[in-house]
Amino acid sequence: MSTITANAAVAAKNIRRGPIIAALLIGAFVALLNQTLMNVALPKMMDSLGIEANTAQWLTTGFMLVNGVFVPVSAYLTEKFTTRTLFITAMSLFSIGTLVCALGPGFEVIMVGRVIQAAGAGILMPLMNIVFLMIFPIEERGKAMGLMAVAMIFAPAVGPTLSGWVVQNYSWRVLFYIVLPLAIFATLLGVKFMQNVTVKTSPKLDKPGVIFSTLGFGGLLYGLSDAGTDGWNSITVILSLTVGVIGLALLVWRELVTDKPMLEFRIFRYNMYSLTTVINIIVTMGMYSGMILLPLYLQKIRGFTPLESGVMLLPGAILMGIMSPITGMIFDKIGARWLTIVGLVITVITTWEFSQLTDSTTFTHLILTYTVRMFGLSMLMMPITTAGLNQLPQRLSSHGTAMANTLRTVAGALGMALFVTLMTNRTKSEITDAVVSGQISQADKLAFAKFSQEAMIHGITHAFVIATWVTVAGLALAFFIRKTSPQPDFLKTGNETVTEKE
Repeated sequence: MSTITANAAVAAKNIRRGPIIAALLIGAFVALLNQTLMNVALPKMMDSLGIEANTAQWLTTGFMLVNGVFVPVSAYLTEKFTTRTLFITAMSLFSIGTLVCALGPGFEVIMVGRVIQAAGAGILMPLMNIVFLMIFPIEERGKAMGLMAVAMIFAPAVGPTLSGWVVQNYSWRVLFYIVLPLAIFATLLGVKFMQNVTVKTSPKLDKPGVIFSTLGFGGLLYGLSDAGTDGWNSITVILSLTVGVIGLALLVWRELVTDKPMLEFRIFRYNMYSLTTVINIIVTMGMYSGMILLPLYLQKIRGFTPLESGVMLLPGAILMGIMSPITGMIFDKIGARWLTIVGLVITVITTWEFSQLTDSTTFTHLILTYTVRMFGLSMLMMPITTAGLNQLPQRLSSHGTAMANTLRTVAGALGMALFVTLMTNRTKSEITDAVVSGQISQADKLAFAKFSQEAMIHGITHAFVIATWVTVAGLALAFFIRKTSPQPDFLKTGNETVTEKE
């Protein structure tokens, strides 16, 4: 084990970090931009392709499913193949999938393209995390993760603005033609400059683990995504969640008893990794509450165009992109604890502010509140993740990254489903109560439409109240974060326990 670590250290000294970082960041930016572009474009695609909302939703849900299935396998892939091979394969798959989507004549072909895209993205994102951990020493990891956050945060926030402008003025296919040259450029950059920084071994693929992982995470992700559309009482949702829970239980059992696990659940014995993972899940859910509810409020209630609602998100996105590297450098100096506490205090206050929305809340107030909220979130994602991964021995970095990315994907789907369902249920409840009590008549269409709008505002503010308390729970846990360094590897491998420090 110490020889592997020594080899990794020697390899890390002989690499040119700049081109590797550039290729990874451009690839990640394109993959994430592609996903957020789709969200705004779906209504136009429905009209163009002649499909219903439930069918169109598969273009997003299917991507999440395939992505979620590939992420847990990433630890195996990084040990089985070289960094260079994996990156070029991931970006080539993503580029091919993007081309298929751009040229696809109908829903079925575009769906195939989305699956190919997701396979590439599912390999790429964990690979970027692992490479950054390998090429940066522990005292510089905060800065490195801050750079990574530029792609991970800036792309999803800029996406709605760009997509809103494109679909208002051009065909939705233009979105794929914007993504394609960037994806090809990142691929060529990888062909030219990518070096092998991970240590190649000969692991065996845990086939039962892959099957249980696919059923578990696939069932959960589909069930949680569909709950936002069909509600928690839907037979499809209940069956999907049941399959997901059973699959996950079997996955945990399998990974704990096998000598060579695909996902190493025993990393949760490292207390700081476990704590930061829970906080990260909470923060991700809180972040998605704003990302999913505010566009609904702006477009459905206030009548803003997709472009205008995208513009509202833009200053916060720019600030978050600027702050992420700065936050990383601060993390290297003081650690994650106080960054996380300050960031979560800001997030709690601004989330509560969104729970006070009315039909006359000014656009300026919305922009300022959202921008301050993104400033708070810029202090959270990467410092929390890095603080947890810093406790893990080098051997377990890929497993820690795979687990963190998998749970973040699930948390994002859970956050979207939970907050949309909370909003929908409160809205329906208020309308039903008003009709039953005779307060409003469905025959009076004007009055009914006005009341429905007010009920939807109450639904959105109710969901933000719950999001506030979810964020408060994260704030309480943040006080227990402390600075760590790689701990002894005390996880059992076969019949032995490795106790040497890496």
